[in-house]
Amino acid sequence: MIKFSPLIALLLFLLVPNAATGDLLVVQSLQIKPYDEALQGFRSVCNGKTNTLVSQGLTEADIARKVQKEKPELVLAIGMDALVKVKGIRDVPIVYLMVLNPQSLVHDSGNITGVSLSIQPEKQLATLRKVLPHARKLGLLFDPGKSGAFVSKAQRAASAMGIELMAKEVHSPREAAAAIDAMTGKVHALWLLPDTTVVNPGTIDLLLLSTIENRIPVLTFSDKYAEKGALLSLEVDATEAGRQAGEMANSILAGGDVKSIDKADARGGILTVNLIVAKKLGITIDRALLKHARTIK
Repeated sequence: MIKFSPLIALLLFLLVPNAATGDLLVVQSLQIKPYDEALQGFRSVCNGKTNTLVSQGLTEADIARKVQKEKPELVLAIGMDALVKVKGIRDVPIVYLMVLNPQSLVHDSGNITGVSLSIQPEKQLATLRKVLPHARKLGLLFDPGKSGAFVSKAQRAASAMGIELMAKEVHSPREAAAAIDAMTGKVHALWLLPDTTVVNPGTIDLLLLSTIENRIPVLTFSDKYAEKGALLSLEVDATEAGRQAGEMANSILAGGDVKSIDKADARGGILTVNLIVAKKLGITIDRALLKHARTIK
């Protein structure tokens, strides 16, 4: 067994990269469990000293004054409201987290990067293929103004995996319902994105009822929709997304250029499988997959 002197041990410790430190301002939209979990994941990776501010009830000017006063090395924005209220700040690096379709807000902001509230399309498609290995035609509805950037990545990922992605643009909830009826018999499954034009409280029950009646298995993004009738959901793991954002923050605090750190989709997901729907559709789910999934029976 090799033994090191205290001096050598100290030198080795100093040479090993550690999580970056610095003064950080966390702007959190609301104090709710998913956001708290995301912040916990962030803190597990990034050791910066954090001061947390809840943005609800504050204006952009309120937060800008706070930034001017504290002069943080980095701002972490958790949730859409937080990002909306900090995106005008140009002289401090900003990392966002738990934000749905952020590209329309920050596409031209050179000091902003982060992790969206969508899981990498490659991971979603790989999960779908494990459950439905023979699915070759996949339907997808989207509003280009909200999900266009994600769908472009999804089309490339599907093509690489030999999946035909039948992506249909819709611009209203009424168009979404009609588009699903038009896909009946033409697709092996339907992929629902967190696109509020397609999926909202006024449409989701009718959409899922239509897919069940037409025997179309559905991959969605929230376990509450799996409970309502989707075959499976792959939901963002908030803690893992926080770790991913923490790694970005570490790179920035270590001197990295924000522009060189690509905006990303979340890499971690929590799988839920509705076994009641699987039985109705005559689909057998691999037991090995179920060991790592939440199930609805």
